[in-house]
Amino acid sequence: MNLGSVTRYLEGEVIDEGGKDKESKVAKLPSRFIERFVLKGIKVDLIEPGRIVCSMKVQPHLLNAGKFLHGGAMATVVDLIGTAAIYTNVDSDQSEGVSVEINVSYLDAAFLDEEIEIESRALRVGKAVAVASVELRRKKDGKMIAQGRHTKYLAPRPKL
Repeated sequence: MNLGSVTRYLEGEVIDEGGKDKESKVAKLPSRFIERFVLKGIKVDLIEPGRIVCSMKVQPHLLNAGKFLHGGAMATVVDLIGTAAIYTNVDSDQSEGVSVEINVSYLDAAFLDEEIEIESRALRVGKAVAVASVELRRKKDGKMIAQGRHTKYLAPRPKL
């Protein structure tokens, strides 16, 4: 791949056959698109304070070039489901917060149409910092495919 092709790939530039620039499809996507894109088809199986268990089938749009669940999709699941578990324990006077750290260990693969189970636990929800663990497992054999940890800063809401 040449440098121009790599640049166009990263910037989302699409060039039609006539050599004219066209706006990328990515540029036309609505804001917060990634949440719906990755979590399409997710089902909440259990929700309780500090814990969420979800399941989903691996969708074609989440596959990487090797035809298995993309690491970026798994990291996004750690972010979103970890945040959801934290929010089951957050006081109403705390803000939504921002991610401080996310780490993911990729342990195995999940392929198209495989059912995965996602379990997230809020390990700590303090006044300013919260931490969640998230495990992704194949449903058919229970084998862990990824394990992640998500740390968030929870700023207090301004009192006006």
